[in-house]
Amino acid sequence: MRKKIYFCLLLSGMSALCVHNTNAQVKSKQKTSFQASAPWSSDYDVRADIAMVYGVNDDGGHFEDRIKSYRDEGYEVQFMTGIAWGQYKDYFLGEWDGKNHLDEGQVMRNGETIWHGQNVPYIVPSSNFLNYMKTHVKRAIDAGVTAIYLEEPEFWARAGYGNAFKKEWQKYYGFAWMPQHESPEATYLSSKLKYHLYFNALKEIFTYVKSYSQSLNRTVKCYVPTHSLLNYSSWQIVSPEASLANLDGMDGYIAQVWTGTSREPVYYNGLKKERVFENAFLEYGSMVSMTAPTGRRIYFLTDPIEDWPRSWDDYKVNYQATFTAQLLYPMVNHYEVMPWPNRIYKGKFKVEGEAEKQPISPAYATQMQIMVNSLNQMPLSSNKLNGSRGIGVLVSNSMMFQRFPNHAGYEDPQLSNFYGMALPLLKNGIPVETVHMENLANKNTLKDIKVLIASYANMKPLSAAYHKELATWVKNGGVLLYYGRDTDPFQTVKEWWNTGGNSYSAPSQHLFSLLGLKEQAGFSKYKCGKGNVYIVRQDPKELVLQTQGDAGFLKNVKQAYEEDAKAGKLLLKNNFILERGPFVVAAVLDENSNSQPLTLNGTFIDLFNPNLPVVQQKSIRPGTQAYLFDVNKIEDKQKPQVIAAAARVSDEVATKTHYSFVAKSPAKTNNMMRILLPAKPNKVIVQINSTPLSITKNEWDAASGTLLLGFENYSEGVHVDVNW
Repeated sequence: MRKKIYFCLLLSGMSALCVHNTNAQVKSKQKTSFQASAPWSSDYDVRADIAMVYGVNDDGGHFEDRIKSYRDEGYEVQFMTGIAWGQYKDYFLGEWDGKNHLDEGQVMRNGETIWHGQNVPYIVPSSNFLNYMKTHVKRAIDAGVTAIYLEEPEFWARAGYGNAFKKEWQKYYGFAWMPQHESPEATYLSSKLKYHLYFNALKEIFTYVKSYSQSLNRTVKCYVPTHSLLNYSSWQIVSPEASLANLDGMDGYIAQVWTGTSREPVYYNGLKKERVFENAFLEYGSMVSMTAPTGRRIYFLTDPIEDWPRSWDDYKVNYQATFTAQLLYPMVNHYEVMPWPNRIYKGKFKVEGEAEKQPISPAYATQMQIMVNSLNQMPLSSNKLNGSRGIGVLVSNSMMFQRFPNHAGYEDPQLSNFYGMALPLLKNGIPVETVHMENLANKNTLKDIKVLIASYANMKPLSAAYHKELATWVKNGGVLLYYGRDTDPFQTVKEWWNTGGNSYSAPSQHLFSLLGLKEQAGFSKYKCGKGNVYIVRQDPKELVLQTQGDAGFLKNVKQAYEEDAKAGKLLLKNNFILERGPFVVAAVLDENSNSQPLTLNGTFIDLFNPNLPVVQQKSIRPGTQAYLFDVNKIEDKQKPQVIAAAARVSDEVATKTHYSFVAKSPAKTNNMMRILLPAKPNKVIVQINSTPLSITKNEWDAASGTLLLGFENYSEGVHVDVNW
């Protein structure tokens, strides 16, 4: 569905004299990366730490040659490929083992296979296919890669009718296949099997990767690039998601969040529309809550464009929104900065007022490179997002199990049973978190949660053990808001709460029994130990499908937060602001009772502006975001350093009167950079291979003590000398 990249920027912070070697730095860091199927080219040489070479069989040339092309340029090279789809024509068409395997595709009720591309279906991962995939990862390990990424373990909810799936059903359940459209139970069982198949597939291949690499006295890491639970649930796809975090041999994730996922329309205040920033914020948050308690590494992805053809203006606005959303999580500082750089730098898309499609504009390329390169400076931070923290929404992998098809006329349009609990809070400036039910046994999961909002209208607990954790948390002082009528058709599927000695009419009844709670007509609040439980017989979707449907919900949250949890005043506002070192990240929300812009005062470099202006005041309108570098937060202003650039900076040398460095970025793009200096420069030399280059911008700003310098980028590196 999409692919990604990682960028790096190396900035100063030098002592009186220091020299850095670019290649050594690239190999010692794993902060940024990108993925590419095409061989290295100076036209999209994005200078990240890691190049993830995509696919053994992709059309970008001989696999080992592609790996060598990036390694020769100083990249750490890793390997990515799809696990549910990919360029596997040799397998499907019988070239690998002499047998045609097109019958292993994911098949819909009408008998049609779901295709990812020509002659490449989404697959039911058979043991034979996994053996085939092992030949790919072995070839990659033999070529010297340091990590394997098995991308997008996806089983479409609408699939599950082919012979390959029926065989897996019989093997897993021990009884005959049930058409998933015939009952909620069949749907639920079908989804659980899909979930298991890709969990098992990743487990088997990662076990092989670890075993084989260790036999070579090497350690090769294993990652899963995956969409968020929210997006997969919304797009009606089943994937292992959170369960992978506890899988042996699993080293982490790439959170595949970008404009294409975040622009999925959602309901709020009765209106269905795109809400890209809000969706991205919740998607990244879902990935954080899935991984943070386990300590696995997570990379955040953004994409300056997306898979579907849009206009460059559309790409830019939504890129800024998703980029801002990712930076509002200060506990993450690893990034995949874009997918398919050749698509971004060589592709052509619409421009308003132009009849012909156009390549990326010089201005957008410069802005994008400034943003991407800043990520290599981005620190982890203990700073918290402004607002009333400690409010969470409970989610579970089983959200994916109820999405298709509908039964008994019950619908959950655009995943509104989730968004009904989250958007009313987020739109009022509350930094709401998601809490993965699968992580409840981890002591860190509920550590900072004061108020937890839950519903079983759109998901079901996969284990009774989760309720024991919730009950303990409530009795120790937590406040639970349970919303749901418990009348959706999946309440009665044969599961642990109504089998094996249990006879609860709904899973929530098991939780309430552990809490010693007996629901009474006319009552919605119950004391349980030191905590409280609210039971509101309203499905969360009703809170957003109806105009002003969230008024009572917000009132309950306020009471729970302020009076029961005693967590302080519930602050309603229209903005989010976070400082991470010298970076200031801000977003102002629309659809809020406060329509005033947010105004920030200081000495800032505007990182969303390709001209890198110095601004003393920044006004941020509702529905927009800002990304600023605070010059006043620089610890040593006498130390010369590049503070923002549309290139990667390395090989820095600083003395009392001189500062030099090398700047690398894709060829045929324009560099713009802000350089902090102790004094106004009297001489600036810019050259490539000892040949002087034209300087397009050379302006000193006394207020900030910075030089604005512009020149053409070259992949091999431009040498800059500044004297004062």
